[in-house]
Amino acid sequence: MNTESVVQKSAPYHVHISSKHKLLDLKLKEVFRYRDLIWLFTKRSVFVRYKQTILGPAWIFLNPFITSIIYTIVFGGIAGIGTEGVPKILFYLCSNAIWIFFSSSVTQNASTFTANANVFGKVYFPRLTIPISNVISAIILFGVQMTLVLGFLAYYLFKGEVHPNWMACLAIPVVLVHLGLLGLGVGIIVSSMTTKYRDLAILVGFGVQLWMYATPIVYPISQIKNETLKTIMLINPVSAPVEVFRYGILGQGSVEPLYLGISWIVTIALTLLGIMLFNKVERTFMDTV
Repeated sequence: MNTESVVQKSAPYHVHISSKHKLLDLKLKEVFRYRDLIWLFTKRSVFVRYKQTILGPAWIFLNPFITSIIYTIVFGGIAGIGTEGVPKILFYLCSNAIWIFFSSSVTQNASTFTANANVFGKVYFPRLTIPISNVISAIILFGVQMTLVLGFLAYYLFKGEVHPNWMACLAIPVVLVHLGLLGLGVGIIVSSMTTKYRDLAILVGFGVQLWMYATPIVYPISQIKNETLKTIMLINPVSAPVEVFRYGILGQGSVEPLYLGISWIVTIALTLLGIMLFNKVERTFMDTV
């Protein structure tokens, strides 16, 4: 057996690194080849986050639980915002779980270039593996937080105070893909822009917080009586998937196919734009970071 045949068998594909890329070259095949690396980055993101903390992984439960209690007191008690007959603590736990998943996908990906510049400058691998791993780690943490939601759901189911729509629950994986792609797209767009404009890194946390109040998280969409304002809220691409999620878990809410379709169009457009911009910036970002 000659040397050439051995090389061909041991190396079924090769990587050609070049500074020239086509704008529409998403390099998804290359990303798929590095799926093992995606899993390694995912484990790093999940386990390192709570390393050297006193309570460790307990923060996964404490964060949404404490936040939900505060929302119950402030919005449900003091402000008197209704929750369509759903027990307030369950409503806010459910809303918090899906929002934390989306906001984590945005904020973690928004610092991709700046937070990983030392790694990017030493070795080559598809840069998209890190943003994708951030979304996957957010899904894992969402699954853990949902055990808390399901515990309260089982209690109120036993009391007959909540009636989930089990058929709509089948759409929850689609909702996660939907919000994961949207968070990925928005996050990597911000990350690509922060290589030159560092102000965005400071504003992203504030912006995500404002985005939450523009999304029916601490209130159901039915509480908005002004039709114009309600339409604006529904155009928000996060609103429709959040309503689908709560409709499945709690059996309450409204699913508007029109706004869900608009949300998908915006999500796909932002994801493609984000990947193209990300691939373009990765060629020169080491000169500006």
